[in-house]
Amino acid sequence: MADFAQASGGTQDYVGDPRNDSVLISVNGELTPRAEAKVSVFDSGFVLGDGVWEGLRLVERRIAFLSRHLDRLWDGAKMLRIDIGLSRAELTSRLFDVIDANRMTDGVHIRLMVTRGVRRSPYQDPRLAIGAATIVIIPEWKQPRREMRVRGLSLFTVHIRRTGPAEQDQKLNSHSKLNCILACIQAMEAGADEALMLDDRGFVATCNSTHFFIVRKGEVWTSAGGYCLGGITRGAVLRAARREGIPVFEKDFSLYDVYGADEAFTTGTFAGLTPVVRVDGRAIGDGKPAPADASGLMTRRLRAAVKRLEGEESEGRVPT
Repeated sequence: MADFAQASGGTQDYVGDPRNDSVLISVNGELTPRAEAKVSVFDSGFVLGDGVWEGLRLVERRIAFLSRHLDRLWDGAKMLRIDIGLSRAELTSRLFDVIDANRMTDGVHIRLMVTRGVRRSPYQDPRLAIGAATIVIIPEWKQPRREMRVRGLSLFTVHIRRTGPAEQDQKLNSHSKLNCILACIQAMEAGADEALMLDDRGFVATCNSTHFFIVRKGEVWTSAGGYCLGGITRGAVLRAARREGIPVFEKDFSLYDVYGADEAFTTGTFAGLTPVVRVDGRAIGDGKPAPADASGLMTRRLRAAVKRLEGEESEGRVPT
């Protein structure tokens, strides 16, 4: 059995920060030291994975793409018929309350979680929920490890498939992530950083915790989107590419196209655009990330374009 504690954190690996040991966490609006933050053992998120969540990033006192994250959160809650119990303005204020209480300004990742709340008994029926939704906000000082971007990622195509909307719609960012966790375990056992996952037809869908793009002959491709989360950074890449005049397509493509790609990269809120240098042991392009002085390579160009878009679509606390 692999020693998980000693393994790399893959695409989600980060630089440790001792300040996180004493960070304050918001539990239903109450600020609580990390070591004391708790939810009930009868909470819907704990007993059933019944909830939705968002990963947010604080950059220079502003949350990147906040409105788009809240859109996705509210859509997920509506699908599950969870009453968040707060307006968007109230939830935004609660986010900045915990950020300000921790004196955070930059380089912060925030996990915002909403569950159906406490149940009378640990059964599936949502009518057993009593009281209001549980809302937990965990902010941490987190920076991705630079070596991931320097050396690039290795992916492994797993046998575990992404389900379609007829089974569990992957656009729902639910607390239940077992499908992705099983994929991650298989990729980890194969010595890769992350799993590349196919849909039930054999087309490339996404990675287990990030989205996947390839570059072929000046075009940028990502999956058609029916088998993956509506990624916020994924969407930013699409918008930024179109604004830059870069041909970008959401389409079905197979491993045949991946193995012959000129470049590949993953996207995510935490690490942004990260180059992929190997898939299933095969080198992508020359098997190296773009050098620092390479101005024309697509991954670097798109990273800069997304950064500009982020600056336009980030939001700070609204003065009262």
